[in-house]
Amino acid sequence: MWKQKVFPVLCKLEDFKPQNTFPIYMVLHHEASIINLLETVFFHKEVCESAEDTVLDLVDYCHRKLTLLVAQSGRGAPPEEESQYSSPMQELQKQAELMEFEIALKALSVLRYITDCVDSLSLSTLSRMLSTHNLPCLLVELLEHSPWSRREGGKLQQFESGRWQTVTPSEQQKLSKLDGQVWIALYNLLLSPEARARYCLTSFAKGQLLKLRAFLTDTLLDQLPNLADLQGFLAHLALTEAQPPKKDLVLEQIPEIWERLERENKGKWQAIAKHQLRHVFSPSEQDLRLQARRWAETYRLDVLEAVAPERPRCAYCSAEASKRCSRCQNEWYCCRECQVKHWEKHGKACVLAVQGDRAK
Repeated sequence: MWKQKVFPVLCKLEDFKPQNTFPIYMVLHHEASIINLLETVFFHKEVCESAEDTVLDLVDYCHRKLTLLVAQSGRGAPPEEESQYSSPMQELQKQAELMEFEIALKALSVLRYITDCVDSLSLSTLSRMLSTHNLPCLLVELLEHSPWSRREGGKLQQFESGRWQTVTPSEQQKLSKLDGQVWIALYNLLLSPEARARYCLTSFAKGQLLKLRAFLTDTLLDQLPNLADLQGFLAHLALTEAQPPKKDLVLEQIPEIWERLERENKGKWQAIAKHQLRHVFSPSEQDLRLQARRWAETYRLDVLEAVAPERPRCAYCSAEASKRCSRCQNEWYCCRECQVKHWEKHGKACVLAVQGDRAK
């Protein structure tokens, strides 16, 4: 909410001429860190089930990010990675735009993991996804625009692992991870018994969903065989009459976190921006040094490893390990002797891992 409501106001203030934009960058960076964490934990279905009604806020968040992603792709190519900037503020805004793009792609993964649990979601969450936001139609638009793909110098590029990568001609028919996430989410939302019973297939929804038939090629079905069921669903849909919009009385639960923050701070965004300009984003040289020292302590690898639930173990003897294979960085060892003894088993995998990284 801060990035949407306060940050734009902050950038327009006449007195906002920061000599150092790093404090603001760290605020923006925290959102990226949190969505990365959510992507990791929501991979496990029990997390989604235990989240209960707070999933509503997360569904709304993902919908906002994906809607902005579709709108951005409609305006042209995705953001460029490198450019020359005339001021630190312009550089910060460009970094924020690039980060927003990556966050939206992570939000797509989180949403897909939520759809894996569609049969166990609450009625409010299901209604929010299918009726309020009409996520199936939004996902169709994502497939149409494919904002994670672009043409650069006549070559196809796809955004993967945090950067744009050129796709070789032999790999262009291969389904990308992001396209796969969209297809799986669509499969879950359209073929799950709970979702099918509650999704109203209006004439608009029918028209949007039938666009999927053009994408369901034999090559795609070979890579995701389950989509044959979706193809059958679309064939049946083409022959059925569209449903009129439902007029049932539905008591909709609203996302509490966003609504509460917006209600408590309505009309205060400019005042908040001015307050933060004076007390947060205009630090003295000494304050900036103290902040930098705190951030350095927070993100030290040894500190992060100390709070990890499990310490790494030696791949050979299973003792607590402190050294990694310097070539592939995948295996841990307690000493040089264990690494040498394990090389006969690890060597081939190590060489393949290094070759794979070089190919990227």
